[in-house]
Amino acid sequence: MRQRALDAIAYAMVRLIVSSIQVMPLDMGDRFCRVVAAILSGPLPIRKRVIRSTLSQVFPGLPESDQKELTFAMWHHLMLMVCEVAWAQRRLHRSNWYQHVRFHGSQTMLRCMLSDRPSVYVTGHFGNFEVGGYTMGLMGVRTLAIARRLDNQYLHNWVEDFRSAKGQDMVDKIGCAPVVEKHLTDGGLLSLLGDQHAGEKGLWTEFCGVPASCHKALALFSLTANAPMMSVYTRRLGGKPMQFESGLLGVVDPATDSENGQSVGQLTEWYNGQLESMIDLAPEQYWWLHRRWRTPPERVARRLAKKREKALKASEVSNASTSQAA
Repeated sequence: MRQRALDAIAYAMVRLIVSSIQVMPLDMGDRFCRVVAAILSGPLPIRKRVIRSTLSQVFPGLPESDQKELTFAMWHHLMLMVCEVAWAQRRLHRSNWYQHVRFHGSQTMLRCMLSDRPSVYVTGHFGNFEVGGYTMGLMGVRTLAIARRLDNQYLHNWVEDFRSAKGQDMVDKIGCAPVVEKHLTDGGLLSLLGDQHAGEKGLWTEFCGVPASCHKALALFSLTANAPMMSVYTRRLGGKPMQFESGLLGVVDPATDSENGQSVGQLTEWYNGQLESMIDLAPEQYWWLHRRWRTPPERVARRLAKKREKALKASEVSNASTSQAA
């Protein structure tokens, strides 16, 4: 009973904050987010050590001043993302979506969405992926998404209500395999976050040049259902609140692609490369506080080091051949 009371108090506080945000004009909300970002990246740093360690690994040699600038920009993005989630249901509708969202690669996405075949959409903790899912529902596209259940039941129900408001069904990641299998068998669309840490037993690969453990399930869903896998994103444009680009970066089809779509390893390498390309579009819109990178087991570290050396030698040979031809 004590925990339920604490959860209810936390829920009430969150709803009070969200209600205050919802009545703010966009420019006022943006200024508020900048103030909070300055506090979180300065006087009251949150996850400072994790962020600093991550940026040092991914961007070796990045000056400290640039690290601080990127950290502030990331916190500004995260705070603005929270505001945009609060604003979306009140300000983003079928009658005005074109004032807030533009699409890139929409013809290919539509072909896959309207096909009888199932499809798998992969994104990461980049841009405003919550608004991205909401927008797909707004367009009349029903998807199934896998998400971890929040400890606070009141907050969980509220977040789930937002995510499913326009047709995005949610399933708990624990025991989700039968639900996902049936959904794909029926020709459904599956939406996944591809940058979750999978533990030591995951499939290890390099993500942004640093070892990372990936869940095998993402590739298995695509392979077992013979479903095209698409890398999609929703990023903020020009740093302006409620201005987005929802885009498609690439597609790999297990039925036809022999280079990237025939094994779990190939598909995992492919979507990680796609996520890297997303981050290149707007590095400040990625969750650098996310503990994506961990220390791999020794045998995995040796394997990845050998693979890195082999790729480097192949690149050197290719560059040498290009120079001679020139």
